[in-house]
Amino acid sequence: MSTYKIAWLPGDGVGIEVMEATRICLDALKFDAAYTHGDIGWEFWCKEGDAFPARTIELLKNSHAAMFGAITSKPVKDAENELVPELKGKGLVYRSPIVRMRQMFDLYTCLRPCRAYPGNPLNYKEGIDLVVFRENTEDLYAGVEFSPVPDELIAMLTSLSKPFAHFARMPSSDYALTCKINSKTGCERIIRAAFEYAKKFNYPKVTIIHKANVVRATEGMFLEIGRRLAKEYPGVQMDDANIDAICMWLLKNPKNYHVLVATNMFGDIVSDLAAQMVGGLGFGCSGNIGEKLAVFEPTHGSAPKYAGSYKVNPIATILAAKMMLDWLGEPEMGVRLEKAVAAVIAEGVVRTYDMGGSATTLEMGEAIARKL
Repeated sequence: MSTYKIAWLPGDGVGIEVMEATRICLDALKFDAAYTHGDIGWEFWCKEGDAFPARTIELLKNSHAAMFGAITSKPVKDAENELVPELKGKGLVYRSPIVRMRQMFDLYTCLRPCRAYPGNPLNYKEGIDLVVFRENTEDLYAGVEFSPVPDELIAMLTSLSKPFAHFARMPSSDYALTCKINSKTGCERIIRAAFEYAKKFNYPKVTIIHKANVVRATEGMFLEIGRRLAKEYPGVQMDDANIDAICMWLLKNPKNYHVLVATNMFGDIVSDLAAQMVGGLGFGCSGNIGEKLAVFEPTHGSAPKYAGSYKVNPIATILAAKMMLDWLGEPEMGVRLEKAVAAVIAEGVVRTYDMGGSATTLEMGEAIARKL
């Protein structure tokens, strides 16, 4: 019997291809796992009206961890149009399966390391080593949205909020409402996770990213909790920055920052910026981590225009597998895998198109596997 049960969720487009390359590396490591395929993504929305079928949910409930490729998401009208005929007109609503997964399994920590590996021609600057902690279940991605806004909600908000009166004068069909929801529990556990990580891996500073000067209720609470928790970690420095300012300062002085922590949308934004500074989305790996389950993925999308061409860089997914090994308690394997990735990058012989080369997705995976 294999030691680990791994849910294998390729998804759509190039997600299938980068997962193939990752499996080559895991097999070369002799990682003792049973991989079970899980259905997820656009194909299952079109055929079944559900991009995250119940059978895949059950698979995750019985897995130690999951590897996830990428999914295609489209606007509401397109989603409705692409359903099979027998499902059209039934009021089905498309929701991102990865967002549903994060909320259903309480995968509240989104961990995104961003490291500039020597020899990568796409590095913004050498020596960058950032880790972004993004709250993963709340905020503007909570899915509480209204368009048009119901009359009873308009009446309530008008009585409670003077600024809302400006919108209440408009026809309800002229505006939409998305609720930004942050809880004290959600803020505290993601900020504490960032400080614990900095303490464990000897990062000198945690930076709390926010917009508390304007979004006072939710972002103000996030900053206040961060300042309180920082007092429990005297060996770790703490500073804070507005989301707009940190995007400027990261570009100017990236080596001044180490562990960054933010609410959901701001964390999404800043982690893509940080990934670009170390090579782009072909190097952006991510872990969606809860107490009992973790799902690891590249941060790039399904890139439909490249599907089937096997040209996309699989390093982000391979580094996500390294994160999975660490989480499962196999750090030695994780170190070996990262060293193999770093060696291939440093040699500069095998490079995918984004790095200025012509290697295929699988050729990159095989080159890394040969170093293991």
